[in-house]
Amino acid sequence: MPPGFHALIAAQFTSALADNALLIVTIALLLQQGLPGWWAPLLKFGFTLSYVFLAPWVGPLADAMPKARLMSWMNGVKVIGVATLLAGLHPVAAFVIVGFGAAAYAPAKYGLITELVDADHLVAANGWVEVSVVCAALLGTVLGGLLVSPWLLGLPVVATTSLQVAQLIGPQAGLLGVSLALLFLVYALAALLNLAVPDSGARYPASGIHPVTLTREFWRANLALWRDRDGGLSLAVTTIFWGVGATLQFAVLRWAADVLKMPLDQSAYLQAAVAVGVVIGAAVAGRWVSLARAKHMMWAGVMLGLLIPVIGATTWLPLALPLLVLVGIVGGLLVVPLNALLQHRGFALLSAGRSIAVQGFNENASILVMLGVYAGLLALDLPIVTLMGGFGLMIASVILLLIWRERRR
Repeated sequence: MPPGFHALIAAQFTSALADNALLIVTIALLLQQGLPGWWAPLLKFGFTLSYVFLAPWVGPLADAMPKARLMSWMNGVKVIGVATLLAGLHPVAAFVIVGFGAAAYAPAKYGLITELVDADHLVAANGWVEVSVVCAALLGTVLGGLLVSPWLLGLPVVATTSLQVAQLIGPQAGLLGVSLALLFLVYALAALLNLAVPDSGARYPASGIHPVTLTREFWRANLALWRDRDGGLSLAVTTIFWGVGATLQFAVLRWAADVLKMPLDQSAYLQAAVAVGVVIGAAVAGRWVSLARAKHMMWAGVMLGLLIPVIGATTWLPLALPLLVLVGIVGGLLVVPLNALLQHRGFALLSAGRSIAVQGFNENASILVMLGVYAGLLALDLPIVTLMGGFGLMIASVILLLIWRERRR
């Protein structure tokens, strides 16, 4: 890997660690405030809004300045989001602010990878990135579970510190104020780590800033990537994958509570099993799957969809754990090669920042749709086992359709 790549990985890991821990802590905050369960997926919904609505602007923004500097600034925006949560802003509104920072961070991060790494090493680089993202999700989930555990919140030192925090910022967050304050520091650390990431030296022609012009350019870029054979196929697969991943994150928490009767601090750890699997799958794909064979990994998407209803029907924890790990493995085998292919085609057709912005728009629009449907079905009291069964079979069918279409070509 080129110089500075591992500094980028460290900064990405720290920021994603805080993102995943913050989600668990904020879900606990919703429960503390007595809000119904369907509010939880709306946190991710608010987080994702910025990815969709700011997509025409964040790509040109990432190309207009050194990307490492922009990443540091966007971690500062996440710090502001946590500060507003501490100050008593509604959790969904605070997550919109954190999502704004993440939306501008993503094209800078992935765009910098395509600028630093040549095509022959792009799958391996994506393997590194996905391993760091998933390790951050794994440890972030564990950290979030620890920060909301009754054992930790019951410690005298935490209770005393909570009173001190309440005196400074008000009583809105209760005992969870200490947890939020710790995550505030983790985001600040991520902003500092970004300062060690080097500038790639890549520069792009200046772009207009008029909203109509940017929207038209973005729409043309979006069509160009969808109309490209490899670009459109890989974009379709990654769009489905990230929508599935975001929804499955909440479905596993609800399934653990309803079927396995586990509290939030323990059910959060089940996501760690999926994360371990994704690390394994991403490492295997980064080591043995070439860019030329990326499309051959679409079979993993079918297997992913078929495993979801199997997990939903499982009532025995010792069986559920290896199944969750297997879901992660096939997910890593699917997303790393297809993501590398998408970045390669996007960089060839567009610019680094713009191609990632298009990718982020589509993937996060998928997250919004799937989370919206999921929250609506929960509000209608649809059983989680039925929901997971239908959801998984739908995913498997769509991926099979894409495979059939590619073979016909």
